[in-house]
Amino acid sequence: MTGATRTALLGACVLWAISFVATKIALESAPPLTVVSLRLLVAAALFLPLLVLSGRWRRLDSARTLLELAGLSLFGAGLHYGFQTVGLQTTNASNASVYVATGPITIALLAVVFLGERLNATKLAGIAIAVAGVLVVMGPRTVLGFELGGSLTGDLLVLASIVMWACFTVLGKRTTDRLGPLTVTAAVTLIGAAWMAPVGRWEMERTGFTLAEITPAAWAAVVYLGAACNFLAVLLYFTALQRTESQKVGVYLYSIPPLTAVAAALALDEPITLGLVAGTALVIAGVALTERG
Repeated sequence: MTGATRTALLGACVLWAISFVATKIALESAPPLTVVSLRLLVAAALFLPLLVLSGRWRRLDSARTLLELAGLSLFGAGLHYGFQTVGLQTTNASNASVYVATGPITIALLAVVFLGERLNATKLAGIAIAVAGVLVVMGPRTVLGFELGGSLTGDLLVLASIVMWACFTVLGKRTTDRLGPLTVTAAVTLIGAAWMAPVGRWEMERTGFTLAEITPAAWAAVVYLGAACNFLAVLLYFTALQRTESQKVGVYLYSIPPLTAVAAALALDEPITLGLVAGTALVIAGVALTERG
């Protein structure tokens, strides 16, 4: 892996680590699906000129390609960000970032199904350790009670969003190799924005919410989510994915939990608990072991 690829991956992870804090800030004055549609619209406004000026829109020359990209937009845009944002209403930013670190494990499992890769004893042990870390973060009271209320609902939605992102990564690998990262990320974002905008509008009408109610801080958070996370970070991530294996790309997700914990402590006064520290350590150890297997 080249230095440029490592820099791209680290940059993407730093931006994503802050995204959980930005999402919590945006949710203070706007409903979740509205936040998702707005951040995708911001990113689409940035991707569209690049797609047109670069001439890469000409690669979208078949119904099969457009259908493939529409499917990827479902996993990598609407469902991923929708589940994550709704989940962050009831769980905190630090917890959510820990679950993101299970992404490489999910990618490894999907690679077995779609790419025919094998899971050895080392990888299975790593998966078990990482799952234990997730349970530690949730806490024994939540796990033993298993009631779909409180933070558990949010935790499960965030975990579901990671599955969506893993599907996006694995299924999008060959498409990215064929069309290039800019074409794929731009098209997926534009399609995702097109079908999420009506969803956000529906939520606003159902709740009586108006854009005038969004505070300046929340608008800043939405712009950050769209420009830094959906536009720049995703472009960096898929540029790196084109240059190396998907599991090696996943290694860099390990840096997200501690970065988010620090950002959340500074911006949201979220406590750094012993359970969070211990769970993070287990998750990182588990995914690291899985990658080495």
